[in-house]
Amino acid sequence: MNDKSKHSEISPVMREVSGYIAGAMKRPLPEAVVEKTKHHVLDTFAAMVSGSRLLPGKKAIAYAKLLGGAKEACVIGSSLVTSAQHAALANGMLGHADETDDSHAPSLCHPGCAIVPAALAMAEREERNGTSLLRAVALGYDIGTRINMSLHDYHFRDVGHSSHSFGPSFGAAAAAGSLAGISTDQARWLLSYSAQQCSGISCWMRDEEHVEKAFDFGGMPARNGVVAATMVAAGFTGVDDVFSGERNFFIAYDETSRVGKPPEPQRLTQGLGSTFEIMNTNIKRWSVGSPIQAPLDSLLDLIRAHGVKADDVEKITVRVARQGANTTDNRNMPDICMQHMCAVMLLDGIVTFISSHDEKRMKHPKVLAVRSRVELIGDEELTRVLPSRQGIVELRLKDGRTLKHHTKAVRGTAQNPMTRAEVDEKAYHLMAPILGKPRARKLCDTVWALEKVSSMRKLRPLLRA
Repeated sequence: MNDKSKHSEISPVMREVSGYIAGAMKRPLPEAVVEKTKHHVLDTFAAMVSGSRLLPGKKAIAYAKLLGGAKEACVIGSSLVTSAQHAALANGMLGHADETDDSHAPSLCHPGCAIVPAALAMAEREERNGTSLLRAVALGYDIGTRINMSLHDYHFRDVGHSSHSFGPSFGAAAAAGSLAGISTDQARWLLSYSAQQCSGISCWMRDEEHVEKAFDFGGMPARNGVVAATMVAAGFTGVDDVFSGERNFFIAYDETSRVGKPPEPQRLTQGLGSTFEIMNTNIKRWSVGSPIQAPLDSLLDLIRAHGVKADDVEKITVRVARQGANTTDNRNMPDICMQHMCAVMLLDGIVTFISSHDEKRMKHPKVLAVRSRVELIGDEELTRVLPSRQGIVELRLKDGRTLKHHTKAVRGTAQNPMTRAEVDEKAYHLMAPILGKPRARKLCDTVWALEKVSSMRKLRPLLRA
């Protein structure tokens, strides 16, 4: 087969996506995209640093130490330097050890905890600079989120697949592959290796200790992305177009019979190069599960507007989308338990990283007393407005008054974004207890000036603990 006939078999979608990946390192980002990408790099660094001291993070670091490997990339929150794929696995788990990492509602995934670790590991391996890291991360968000949206992510998750594992695997591969300097042909093979490694089922919500969930959301897709990139960079060839032709990716994951909609491969290229999906990605104001964000915003507003105290409240009714109610109803981890976190907000007037991770407090009589007054309802009207994660809180006070607040745009979402100062404050307070205040401050300042970093290896002293 000559090169011309081979090229003609490659679909327009694959030609555009592979070319976009291969050209990422030479393509400047708009100023606003650069700024927003820094927000998400810093936010994910903070999630990894803080996650290094939580159970999934501790297990990931201990496991990485057993694996050995070439000294290519650091494992954050430790003194370990290991292979890029091992570092990506461990750091990905650190990134989702907690519920403080970012999320992209339209594609139903947490892109940062997979894409940033993969990009960091490959940037260290290849001694890439800060500008290259930013371009790779923005690329990863563009590719990973579009994969999920092309599969109709919410329906895809409802029939049992894990949208949180699929898209981020492709995003991590795109980010890592671009940093490895792959060509357009190699980008096609990279996507094929990504498709072959795709896996994940949504039973992760039954994981009681968040360990497997951290692997499913962060560790596995980050590792898979780096594996795909390093194999192709080492000369591995593959299928030229996994998105079209016989037995392709979209045929394999066509759930039309169950969801009523066929996959839409064309969504992979819609707005590519003009709509940057990192701009549509949310940063969490609170270090808790996504469905709890809106109710906490509403509670804080009611507390500050009306001077409400926990003792004033007779009953709290919380309404969120049905799926959000299912995943946060009376869980045994504080940061993913709706009733507990609402009780903490009412008692303290604020929620901090420490209070959202205080497991002992879940048994405190005062907390239990307030928690018993919280009714959680999966609201069908709020389910219909997904992916907008809205919440309604109604307080019935002992003096007979009823107060109600509806949060339609959570602080930190694309519709109501946090400022640089707010992201900085969140990241600094997450990292300072582990890195120390001077190093946490320096790491924040370094990320805000990533264009001046000549090699990402220079961040290692700031990320170690």
